[in-house]
Amino acid sequence: MNKILTRKEFLQAAAAVPYAIRWPAWIPRLSFAPEKTDPKGDVLVVIFLRGAADALNMVVPHGEQAYYRARPTLAIPRPDDSRAALNQRALDLDGFFGFHPGMASLLPSWQEGQLAIIHACGAPDESRSHFKAMELMERGLSDEHGPASGWIGRHLAVHHTNNPSPLRAIGLGSMVPLSLQGPVPATAMQSIVDFHLGGDERAARQFQSAMHSLYLPSDELGIIGRETLNILDTLEKLDPSDYQPANQATYPQSEFGVGLRQIAMLVKAQVGLEVATLDLGGWDTHFAQGSTSGLMTGLIQNLSEGLSAFHADLHDHMGSLTVVVMSEFGRRVQENASLGTDHGHGGLMMLMGGNVSGGQILGAWPGVGDGQLFGPGDLAVTTDYRDVLGEVLKKRLGNPNLDSIFPDFRVRTHGFLQEN
Repeated sequence: MNKILTRKEFLQAAAAVPYAIRWPAWIPRLSFAPEKTDPKGDVLVVIFLRGAADALNMVVPHGEQAYYRARPTLAIPRPDDSRAALNQRALDLDGFFGFHPGMASLLPSWQEGQLAIIHACGAPDESRSHFKAMELMERGLSDEHGPASGWIGRHLAVHHTNNPSPLRAIGLGSMVPLSLQGPVPATAMQSIVDFHLGGDERAARQFQSAMHSLYLPSDELGIIGRETLNILDTLEKLDPSDYQPANQATYPQSEFGVGLRQIAMLVKAQVGLEVATLDLGGWDTHFAQGSTSGLMTGLIQNLSEGLSAFHADLHDHMGSLTVVVMSEFGRRVQENASLGTDHGHGGLMMLMGGNVSGGQILGAWPGVGDGQLFGPGDLAVTTDYRDVLGEVLKKRLGNPNLDSIFPDFRVRTHGFLQEN
């Protein structure tokens, strides 16, 4: 007869087994009992472009002559510029703005109305310091005063979804980003394989047997424990190397592409994922930025091809998925002497999903001509990034507690998304 372990006996037994097969670090997170409410809202994926992406060369104001005067070397040729090769011209979107040619893979999402751009978007911080700007943006604050937790962390703390999953919130990478930090634990994950108990089948069976004995069916902890086992069983069956994306989607063979691919796997596996974050760095293009080739074009293609594959792979899930792309600030309008761009102010945000007001450039365009620039020569900010995030949280994730998430800011809705 199988012996039923007490919790004390289980913990003593777990301490005695080799370290490699001990209780996985992510499982104690389940000790937080869920609230008695129903799950609701989209899965939110937040992509941070670290280094300050040049919004003006990503979504090009080709209808504004001042842009070309400021960037005689770096400007992206107009869609009708016959002096440039066709694959080097901006891809017209509305007669005034166009995609960088490296973003061609995103045109289907745009044309389907599931991709929107909020231009001249950013934060009130004027320091032009990567460290400070990223910290404030991830904390969701106007200045250093305020809670040390992240805006997503506070969202999770006040948004009760009856979700005991240890994968409720994950950060793809070696560390949990500041945006996810808060009273609700989040999980840093570099690979789904990290959750496979080291590939030791015997250890996995031993662990699962002990878990079944530990978590009795008659109490709330038992319910949570059985949910843990279900998730563990599901994760054991997921093999990133054997995954076949839907709709012939092809992810780029980059760390960013691998990250998106694994997020897609978790969405499809229904393991309780609510929020995932992923970084794409390298956007600090002071030197040799390039126009339609070079450093920034490579970054743009990596971003665009990854998002395009993610959209195709999860096309059937887009009605319950929202992707946000953001960066700490934009770049100076005038190119510098090193054929790059310096730290600026206004940038852009991207929204992807089945319920965004897509196929549009959203927000108020301030212009980049004389008398229209901000500070030393930057694109002005006309939409605060928290208006975008707040509208996502309220309309798509069902969280109206925006005062708790952005305590020093009053969110205004602009119609960027449809109500859930």
